[in-house]
Formats: sequence, structure tokens, C-alpha cells
Amino acid sequence: MAKLLSIMLVLAIVAVTVFADECEKDRIDMKRECRRYHTWPAEPKLIPSEACCAVWQRANVPCLCKDVNKDKMKVLCMDKVVFVAKYCKSPFTPGSKCGIYTIPNHA
Repeated sequence: MAKLLSIMLVLAIVAVTVFADECEKDRIDMKRECRRYHTWPAEPKLIPSEACCAVWQRANVPCLCKDVNKDKMKVLCMDKVVFVAKYCKSPFTPGSKCGIYTIPNHA
């Protein structure tokens, strides 16, 4: 029984580590490929690159959204983030949350 619990604990740790690593990789890729499309000022909204859209289409967005807070929103223009996500065919659901930000109904 103790051996089974040890195995389950190791599997849980591995799963958490893989999830954290996936989110970190997405965060790094998103910064590298999309930063210029997500940051202030709110205008102009630039058409994102294919590389940025590729990140959006494979990223674990709910994981990335967990980090959106007041400090991040000083750098990220969430209207631009919503625009890029929609352009890249990975739109947010209107009314849903990305961290502390609520996606507008017109998104």
C-alpha cells in the first residue's frame, strides 16, 4: 500500500511539473512572438504575425490567464490581447475571465 501511495505521489508531482513547464514555455513563446501586439498603447492594433498566431493556437490560455493581474495589465493592453486572440482564431468567450480581466461582450 505504501508503495502504491509513493507511486501516486510521484505521478502527481510529475503531472504538476509538466503542467507548470507547459505554461512557462507558452509564457516565454507568447512574450517572444506576441509582445509587440499585446502591449500599450491601445492603438494601433497590429495584425499579428503567423508565429504569434501559432503560439495562440497551441497555448494553454487558461494557464496563462491565471497570471493576469493589475501589475501585468500595466504592460498588457487586454483589448489588444482579445483582438489578437480573435484574429488568430482562438477567441475568448465574451463575459469569461482572463485573470482579473473580464472579456467584453463585444469581443
